[in-house]
Amino acid sequence: MLNIYFGEMPEAIYNTNVYFNNTYKDNWMINPLTKDMIKAVDNSDVIDEKTIMSPIFGNMSPKKLSGGVKTLILIAFDKEKIFNASTCGDNCAEWILKIAKERKVIINLHHLMDFGPEPFKAKILNTNKIIKNMAELVFEAGEFV
Repeated sequence: MLNIYFGEMPEAIYNTNVYFNNTYKDNWMINPLTKDMIKAVDNSDVIDEKTIMSPIFGNMSPKKLSGGVKTLILIAFDKEKIFNASTCGDNCAEWILKIAKERKVIINLHHLMDFGPEPFKAKILNTNKIIKNMAELVFEAGEFV
């Protein structure tokens, strides 16, 4: 289930870009979920553990991926940490929900992320309320963002 905390959260990893660049594991890159997220978010293809083919940059290191996809990969594989998902664009929201269907995910947000028109379930940790759609998320997040 997705759990969201809005605002300052000292235990959250704020700079996901630097954290990713110093902690990611090569085997994360060849996982099917990672490949799908990189294709969807960055429009790039994983060649192997150390090489991503970007239509803009050509062959590149995983360290050159966008901040959003780096954060998604961290959320998927570094299960002990909480990450600042405000480094993600709205194009990452569906992937956060997908990961959260498989296990408990806690993210920190400093903005109102658009999770789309479809119903979804999340717990707002600031209020301990369960929300089921964007309208409820907007209402709960109102005083925090």
